[in-house]
Amino acid sequence: MPAKHQIYLLDPQKIPPETIAVTFAKTSRSPESFREIAAELTAAQSAHFHEKWVVGYGHASVAEHAVLHIAAENISRLAVETLEGNRLASYTEKSTRYQKWDQESFYIPSELEGHPLRGLYEETCRMLFETYLQALPHLQAQVEKCSPRQENESEKRWQARIRTDYIDAARFLLPAASLANVGVTINARALEHAICKMLSHPLAEVRTLGEEIKQVARAEVPTLVKYANAAPYLQSTSQLLVDAASTLPISHALEQDWCRLVHYDPEGDNQVLAAALYRYGEISYTQAMEALKQYSPAERAELAKLMLGTLDCHDIPLRELEYTAYTFDLILDQGAYFELKRHRMMTQTPQMLTTRLGYTVPKLFTDSGFEAAYRHAMDKTIQAYERLATFNPQVAAYLVPNGFNRRVLLEFNFRTALHFIRLRTAPNAHFSMRRVAGRIAAEIHAVSPLLARYLPTPQETWQTVEAVHFTQA
Repeated sequence: MPAKHQIYLLDPQKIPPETIAVTFAKTSRSPESFREIAAELTAAQSAHFHEKWVVGYGHASVAEHAVLHIAAENISRLAVETLEGNRLASYTEKSTRYQKWDQESFYIPSELEGHPLRGLYEETCRMLFETYLQALPHLQAQVEKCSPRQENESEKRWQARIRTDYIDAARFLLPAASLANVGVTINARALEHAICKMLSHPLAEVRTLGEEIKQVARAEVPTLVKYANAAPYLQSTSQLLVDAASTLPISHALEQDWCRLVHYDPEGDNQVLAAALYRYGEISYTQAMEALKQYSPAERAELAKLMLGTLDCHDIPLRELEYTAYTFDLILDQGAYFELKRHRMMTQTPQMLTTRLGYTVPKLFTDSGFEAAYRHAMDKTIQAYERLATFNPQVAAYLVPNGFNRRVLLEFNFRTALHFIRLRTAPNAHFSMRRVAGRIAAEIHAVSPLLARYLPTPQETWQTVEAVHFTQA
C-alpha cells in the first residue's frame, strides 16, 4: 500500500531552528518521516551534526533551513543600510514617509567619543532635526492649500490623506544618523555571511551590531553562526581598492545626464525569445537564435505577445525574461537610494555617502516659503561634513541628509525591470522614485522596443515628475 500523502509544518515554537535544519538534511538518507526524524533528535545531536557536516564538510545549504526573525531597534539608518545589504533576507523598517522623528532621534558614533569634533557633529544633527520639525507645519499648510478638505470628509480622514505628501518632502532633511528600527527574517547561512560583513565594517556601530546579532542568534542557532568572524579578505581588499581608486582624478561636478544606460544587450529581445523557444521546444539555443533571424518583425512581436500579452499585475513573469540585462549609472538623492536598495535582485554598487554631489530641493519647500531655511541647513551640513571628513569620511557620512545626491551602479534583467517599474511608477510611490523608475523605463524602451511595450505605462513622464516636484534635482 502506498504511503499516505502529507503536507504539514514543523513548528519552530516546538522544534529549535538547528533541529529543523538537521531534520530536513537527514531526509536525503533516512526513510523516516520528518516528524519521526525530528522526534529522535536532541539539541546536542543537532549541534554535532552541524559541526561535522556544515562546518567540517562545508554542506552550508543545510543551514538555510534554520530561519530567524531578528528585531533591531534604534540603530542608525547608515547601519540599517549595511544590514540590508544582504540579498537573501527580508526586511521591514521604520519609514521616513509615514512616521515623524523627534529632535533627539540620532546616533552619536563612538569614534567621536572625546573628540573635539563631537560638538560640531551633535550641533549639526540637532540643527537638521530642528529644521525638519520647523518645516513640517509650513509644508503641511501648503499641502492643505493645494489639497483642500473634500465635502463630507472628516478632519481625521483628510489629514491621513495628505500626510504623506508633506512628510515625503520633509524627509529630505533627515540625516543618515537618524535612528530606526528594522525587522529581519533570514536563514542561518545568509546570517553568517551578514555577520562576517558587519564585523569587517569600518564603522564601530556596524561592528557592534554584528556582534550583538551574533550573540542573539546563538541562542537559537548556537552552532551555525558560532564561527562568523571578521573576514580579513573583506577588510584588506576594501582598503587596497580605496588606495587604488584614490590615484584617479576626482570630479565632484554633476554630469549633465543623471541617468545613463552604460550597457545593454543589443540582441536582448531575441535572447529572451530564444530562451522561451528553447524551454518549450526541442532545439538548442543556437538553433532558436538562428530561427528567430528568419522571423518577420510581426512574427517576433507575436511571440513576445505570447510571453507577455496576458500578464496580469499579480502574475510572476516567466524566468526566461532574465536573459537580457541593463546596466545604469545613476545619480539620485539618498532618500531614493534607500528605497532602491530594497530591490535586492538587482546588482547594486553604491558609492560612499557624501555631500559632494550637491543636493536636491523639493518644490514643496519653495512653494511653502521654506526654501531658504532648507538651503541654509543643507549648506551648513556641507561645511560640517567636510570638517568631519578630514578626520574620518565614514563617520562624516552619518551627517548626510536624504536630500544629497549619491552615485549608484545598477545591473538588472528585464524580469526585474518589470517588477521595479510597476512598483515605483505607481501613484503612491515617492516622487523621487517615480522620477528614477520613469527614466529607466524610457531608456529600456529605446533599446528593447519589443519587450518594453509590455512594461507598465506610467501616468506621468519622468520630466513631468521633475517639473512638478523639484525646484532643483
